[in-house]
Amino acid sequence: MGLLSLGTPLTWEEASKYADHVREHGITQLLNIWNRYKARSGDKLLWGDEIEYIVVAFDDEEGDARLSLRQTEILAKLAHVCDDLPCGPKNAPVPIFHPEYGRFMLESTPGAPYNGSVNDLLGVESNMRFRRTLAKKHLNPNELPITITSFPRLGVPGVFTDPYFDPANAQASHSLFLPDEITNPHARFPTLTANIRKRRGSKVAINLPIYFDTNTPRPFIDPTIPKDRGIFPEDSEAQNGAALENHIYMDAMGFGMGCCCLQITFQACSIEEARRVYDALVPVSSIMLALTAGSPFWRGYIADVDCRWNVISGAVDDRTEEERGLKASSSSSNLFRIPKSRYSSVDNYISQDKINCPSYNDLNAPYDKDIAARLLENGMDELLSRHFAHLFIRDPLVIFSETIDQDDSVMSDHFENIQSTNWQTLRFKPPPPGSSMGWRVEFRSMEVQVTDFENAAFSIFIVLLSRAILTFGLNFYIPLSKVDENMERAQRRDAARKARFWFRTKIYPPGEERPRDPTNEVDLPTPPSERADGEDDLIVRPRHKGDCGGCQTHGVFLADERPSTPSADDYEELTMDEIINGKGTHFPGLLGVVNEYVRTLDVEYAKKIALRRYLNVIKRRADGSLLTAATWMRQFVASHPGYKHDSVITKQINYDLIKMVDSIEKGKVKAPGFLPEDYVGSIQDDGGCP
Repeated sequence: MGLLSLGTPLTWEEASKYADHVREHGITQLLNIWNRYKARSGDKLLWGDEIEYIVVAFDDEEGDARLSLRQTEILAKLAHVCDDLPCGPKNAPVPIFHPEYGRFMLESTPGAPYNGSVNDLLGVESNMRFRRTLAKKHLNPNELPITITSFPRLGVPGVFTDPYFDPANAQASHSLFLPDEITNPHARFPTLTANIRKRRGSKVAINLPIYFDTNTPRPFIDPTIPKDRGIFPEDSEAQNGAALENHIYMDAMGFGMGCCCLQITFQACSIEEARRVYDALVPVSSIMLALTAGSPFWRGYIADVDCRWNVISGAVDDRTEEERGLKASSSSSNLFRIPKSRYSSVDNYISQDKINCPSYNDLNAPYDKDIAARLLENGMDELLSRHFAHLFIRDPLVIFSETIDQDDSVMSDHFENIQSTNWQTLRFKPPPPGSSMGWRVEFRSMEVQVTDFENAAFSIFIVLLSRAILTFGLNFYIPLSKVDENMERAQRRDAARKARFWFRTKIYPPGEERPRDPTNEVDLPTPPSERADGEDDLIVRPRHKGDCGGCQTHGVFLADERPSTPSADDYEELTMDEIINGKGTHFPGLLGVVNEYVRTLDVEYAKKIALRRYLNVIKRRADGSLLTAATWMRQFVASHPGYKHDSVITKQINYDLIKMVDSIEKGKVKAPGFLPEDYVGSIQDDGGCP
């Protein structure tokens, strides 16, 4: 969560009057950034992670785990403590804790970017543990920061927060289940909640299929929906069709934005490199969603899906009925039938690399033609113009009266108002005005993991994969329609072991194919030194002409020079094991190319072995020898003595589950089949934090 503006938020009725103003000036701000930074190059790899925690308050006498709503107080304590800390582990920067949508949530970042070195990669886990320990030390004795994607009993009837608040007073969301008090009190968040509801013309409607166990009623009609409530005009929506039979129904932004994830942001050396990495990681996003699946429980029930993605997508879906295609437009100003929520998978590839064929952009991605024309007239290329013109079909949802008029030459608030409320699997991020930051790519699909060891492993893997993509000139392009299919498949129950996904197998430049290494390991002899002793940067050694301070430059095409439609034989349906660990002799898998890249690094053998410990988590998740958190949680509940095989997560089951998650994270309890046998928990860290 970025810096929160201070000021007076406008209601939707007021804000809608300024939508065109924000769009017009937002594009002006974007063009100023473009003209200032489009030729920028030579930036080094910098990267960082964001981890979100749920703060849980335990009542051990009652056997209850509830959401602690003390975010403001906790953040105030942490800000004071962090200001007084000289540094983190191994002289690392002091971490930063941020507010999030849920008043029960915390977000942490390293405090400063990691640089492009293996030493930094090997310090990620200790940095994450330091942050967790720091947060833990400044909570109440009965509270813990837990890294699970979704709280299983958010929105159940009765008490699920500490303290309790009545949903009947939910003035912003009008939810049947969630009180407004679960929302961060900053004016942005309740305004965002209310304005999504008002723009849409109804409450959001999220329906997840119920998991049918042996004693689950058939058909499943949720008895906990208060069908007779008549406080708000929308209270009748559930019984009038919004709540689907055989589904878990949710009706508020908090169900989605109350989820936790793991995000990685990279700085590229240039805009061309950023666009290339962005495109290459688009097909990877669904694969990593399935590998990190960790959210099978919703509103006290077991769902037949394992991931959060469609929940958040539905939670911020502000499209009107006309935009959703449910009724004909009654207004000439309603120009677009919009296929997706503003929280969705990527709709456009943006790289000008010659391997980006037009047919890959095969989605219906409506865009504002006037905005696209304006960007083109001012020197932006067609692909990037379409990308931003597509984002800018959305309305700004929160406008502060004090920021309506801005100096477009030095500010970017109007641009970010719309850019940052398009929540896609990846985000392409221009440099902020007056900042030292370069062009960045944010990878957003992964679910947060139970342990910092796992979170570090997935972070390290994505960083190394981005370097391998550039070093070897890898081509991961498949049609975006196939990526969307993969996003739906990734959320299915136990998708990492059971689903098949579209993925490209012809990934190397023509003439550079190499045989797959069947060992798929990195502990091979270190190659002769090619650089000065002591250097261990994650450099990119280009295999093609062109070099801008360490980045690879492929050919750039003009609109009429793009190659013809590629063959469908370039991609196929693969298992997760095949995508990560390779198939046959021709496709090395994502881990194969990462290991190949690691072998090129002139670093100590011991460091490569240390990296292997993290990469083996990815390998074993993919081959099924380690379970996803979602599958492990399902197995825990199925074997719980209090579970009645009725798809219900009771108070006691929830308490025992989260206690077990904490014990596993600390290393007090082993979890064979879920974590590696040599996993060492964080319990030894508890004494080393101020």
